[in-house]
Amino acid sequence: MSKTVDFYYFSPTGGTKKVGMHLAEAVSESVIIHNLAEKAKFAANPEGDLSLIAVPVFGGRIPAFAAEKLKSVNGIGKKAVTIVVYGNRAYEDALLELNNMAKESGFEIVASGAFIAQHSMCPEIAAGRPDPVDFDELEAFGKRISEKLIARLENEFSVPGNYPYKADFTVAATPVSTDSCNLCGECVSACPTGAITLYEGSIKTDIAKCALCMACVYACPVEARTLPRQMYDNVRQMLSKYKDIRRPNETYI
Repeated sequence: MSKTVDFYYFSPTGGTKKVGMHLAEAVSESVIIHNLAEKAKFAANPEGDLSLIAVPVFGGRIPAFAAEKLKSVNGIGKKAVTIVVYGNRAYEDALLELNNMAKESGFEIVASGAFIAQHSMCPEIAAGRPDPVDFDELEAFGKRISEKLIARLENEFSVPGNYPYKADFTVAATPVSTDSCNLCGECVSACPTGAITLYEGSIKTDIAKCALCMACVYACPVEARTLPRQMYDNVRQMLSKYKDIRRPNETYI
């Protein structure tokens, strides 16, 4: 077990943090948390003897916002575990993209994984995950990582994905505020990309900045933030075939 792990994560709706934090605690005695969504600067030089990098999957890619933040992390001479978290459909090129980015930052990747969490746009998909079975698998994965580090085994593994990567995830529409919005500003504070503003007594969302991460929807205390009805219906129809499927977690070590 590592003494200290630096946990770098982007988790707009909480699922990625839940998965990553459980793994971080399974491989270390203490965890230094670096939230990539915070507007303040975070430690670019990891302090611990291991780093854990966890990001969600957006359309088969890692979020551009998180990717830009991770570019500033100096991983030279450091070991890292990388994980992507997705909502039961597919992670496509995301894990490969994350690993390539981590390597470019100087990290030596000792293990990787793709884990399931409840879908952010359609909560009935992978509802309740990560669940106790997932947590058991995370703990078992953490034990294997610790054993590998102690044994100083070679890192001879690859992860799925294609390069060039699939096209970037594009935002067709943004969440909107309903009439029940009380202009509290929680959505403005929650938005990691600064896409939401309070202007002349109403909430405005810049589609060019919006990552469709759903942080604003989950942060709203009166549930006044939602996807446009047509968009929600389209997403729900597209994902309905995954509702009764339990995707397995995948690990590479």
